[in-house]
Parts: sequence; structure tokens; C-alpha cells
Amino acid sequence: MSGHSKWSTIKHKKAKEDAKRGKLFTKLIKEISVASRVGGGDPEGNPRLRLLLDKAKEINMPLENSMRAIKRGTGELPGVTYERYNYEGYGPANAAVIIEVLTDNKNRAIAELRALFTRKGATIAESGAVSWMFDRLGVIRISSEGHTEDGLLEHLLSLEVKDISSEENVFVINCDVKALDEIKSALVRLGYKVESAEIEWVPKNTMQLDSSAEEKMYEFLNALEDLDDVQNVYTNLG
Repeated sequence: MSGHSKWSTIKHKKAKEDAKRGKLFTKLIKEISVASRVGGGDPEGNPRLRLLLDKAKEINMPLENSMRAIKRGTGELPGVTYERYNYEGYGPANAAVIIEVLTDNKNRAIAELRALFTRKGATIAESGAVSWMFDRLGVIRISSEGHTEDGLLEHLLSLEVKDISSEENVFVINCDVKALDEIKSALVRLGYKVESAEIEWVPKNTMQLDSSAEEKMYEFLNALEDLDDVQNVYTNLG
């Protein structure tokens, strides 16, 4: 079973607050544009786009925002072209981090990252230095209200689920990336409330820090997420 990261729970709660403020719209629009450019603008033939459009509905992002992002991605409308980059490193007390960036200016993005790493006493590492500590998985979070873990396991026996864990009022299901859309659809049909369905870097094992070092690490992770070009931040901090 993959390591459970408390940061993933914090991120999930933070995303809800960011959605209320509309802050999540900008990040989601970038993702929709890139998904449309890579896989086409038809959600029926583009599972990644379908998941992103579902997420847009969940956070009440206006449909016209999604449609414009799709058209920019497919070239029907002029717009900025975003490129995806991953950066790896170590935060305070050497907890591993993976940062996913979507940017129209790679030089600006890496300059901002380097400045933040230096300011927070962290270190940017070479590609592959920490990613081996993580698995790239589909991660689905569903409300556990009115459900049991045994019942969930029974419903998912025929599907390609890697493991199931529980957090605060939530079941977390890890699966192969290719099975994410299928499992999410099955859960919806079965009446489960899907809170999120994402492709994430999940730590194989987690590390613990004392309270002082942990607080510094969370400050660092939050500062990373607040950078405009940063889409997602993952860590092996338990």
C-alpha cells in the first residue's frame, strides 16, 4: 500500500477554499487547454478532458470558461500555449517534493521556483532524483458518509483498484491511471459522492518530521502552490 501523505488531505481541503475564491479557475482553465491540445476537444474521446470538465462543474466554473479553454487548446481561438514541466527537490528537513508546472514562460517559472527554494532553505534536484520514491496513480476521493469500507471493497472487486484508505470522512481509492475514468464512472453509478478524481504522484513511503520541521515544510509547500505557474505539489511527508 502506498504511503499516506497528510499533505494530500490538506491540499484537498485547500482546493475547496480556492474554488470558493475562484482561484482554482485559472489553474483548471490551463489544464483544460492543454488536455484539448493533446487529446482533442471532444470529451467523449478524451478521458482526461472529461475528468477536467466534471471538475469544472463541481466547482461551479462557468461553462463558457471551459468552452473557451477547449477552443484555445484546439486552435479555434487564439491564446497562450502552456507547456508542462516537472521539477523535483527537497524541502526543509529533506522531505521530497515534486512540483508540476504549467507555464507559457519556462524561464520565469524556474526563476520563481529557484528564488523560493533558496528563501525557504530547500534544494532543487535533478530530474529523477526523487520521482522514484513515488508512483503515478489515479486517486479518487469519495464521501464515506453512509458507506462502509467493506461495502466499497465489494463494489470494486471487479475493477483495477490498487488500494483503499480512509481519511477524515473520505475514502481514498488508488488505481492505475488508465482505470481512473472507468472507476469514477462506476462509483457514480453506484451512488457514491465523488469529491475528486485526479492523477497524482503518490509516495511509496512517507517520512515523519518533528512539529517544528513539519510546520516549516507546510509553509514551503503552501508557498509553492501559491506561485502562478505551479499546478500541483506532492511530497512524501507523512
